[in-house]
Amino acid sequence: MREHSEELAILVTSEQGKPLAEARYEIAYGAAFLDWFAAEGERTYGETIPSHKPGSLLHVRMQPIGVAAAITPWNFPVAMIARKAGAALAAGCPVIVKPAPETPLSALALARLAEQAGIPPGVFQVLVGDPIELSAPLLRDTRVRALSFTGSTQVGRLLLQGTADTVKKVSLELGGHAPFLVFDDVELDKAVKGAVAAKFATSGQDCLAANRIYVQRGIYAAFVEAFAAAMGQLKVGHGLEPATDIGPMTKLSVANKCRAQIDDAAAKGGRVISAKMEPSLGENFVLPALLSDVTEDMLICREETFGPVAAVLPFDSEEEVLARANASEMGLAAYVYTDSLRRALRLSEQMEYGMVGVNTASFTGPPIPFGGWKQSGLGREGSRHGIHEYMEMKYVCFGDLPA
Repeated sequence: MREHSEELAILVTSEQGKPLAEARYEIAYGAAFLDWFAAEGERTYGETIPSHKPGSLLHVRMQPIGVAAAITPWNFPVAMIARKAGAALAAGCPVIVKPAPETPLSALALARLAEQAGIPPGVFQVLVGDPIELSAPLLRDTRVRALSFTGSTQVGRLLLQGTADTVKKVSLELGGHAPFLVFDDVELDKAVKGAVAAKFATSGQDCLAANRIYVQRGIYAAFVEAFAAAMGQLKVGHGLEPATDIGPMTKLSVANKCRAQIDDAAAKGGRVISAKMEPSLGENFVLPALLSDVTEDMLICREETFGPVAAVLPFDSEEEVLARANASEMGLAAYVYTDSLRRALRLSEQMEYGMVGVNTASFTGPPIPFGGWKQSGLGREGSRHGIHEYMEMKYVCFGDLPA
């Protein structure tokens, strides 16, 4: 992957649309998971249990679960395959990857590189084509012992139902609806910079993207002004153009969802701040838009955006914003910006999310357990926990030790 990183990055940008700089980062990010799990495979320790039975020896082994299926998304077409397949392969499991139909070429390129790297035939497979036709046999087949999926909560529910008859081990990384909390004790520039990073990475097509930006009323007006100015500096264009910050939406349906949320907010009294659309841009492009004076009854507060539309809402107290932030069945990631250590500790404990970033928009990577609470998923990816998604625990009791 590293030897062919530029070719892979251009391929990702060409089929997914993200800016080339972000595609290059994705290749490095994905390769880092292979490094991590290659080493973690040597640390899948078992344990010895002090025996409660005289003369007996008790211990636990970790063993590969068997064939694993990985269904991956289009927003990170290389990194999500590397994160899942790296863990499965390190655990000792053959893996079948079914990539998103929007981004098949990235997956096929990885399959070719796996061959060149010496992965035995059949151990890393890629199936491209119709998602339903390809997924259904994987769900039914008893030889497939584990399923890992990244995508929408709606599809995740269907896959979970589909694995019930064969009782597979399932890990799901599903939708996000991330709250981004800004308190009035924090430096304004730091909060604005963090909000831009948390909202507009991958052109907003990221399950970690800040979807609801709550700002304490004392700095609300100043934040909106500074945030709008920062957004105005973002360059929208083709992903292969060096200056591009925001590329096209990968799917027209995503672009249309963004426009529907903007129209809904405007109709319900929200203020829309956005640049004028350039005629040369196609219908998959959405210019960064700031929605201020947003209320909880607007669509953008009830559903994930997955695009470059930022909703900003005022709040008064910590108790109030905590209740509003937790009032979602999604629980993947949350952000807190404050200069109070006590508040940061309280909120990181009380927020119903699998991951919380305090005064930072960057907290992912191979060593961390990536995953959510509630309807944002099951299990974890990355970290020492990620490899266990592809392993079974076996307890062995020796009652009479052989000579």
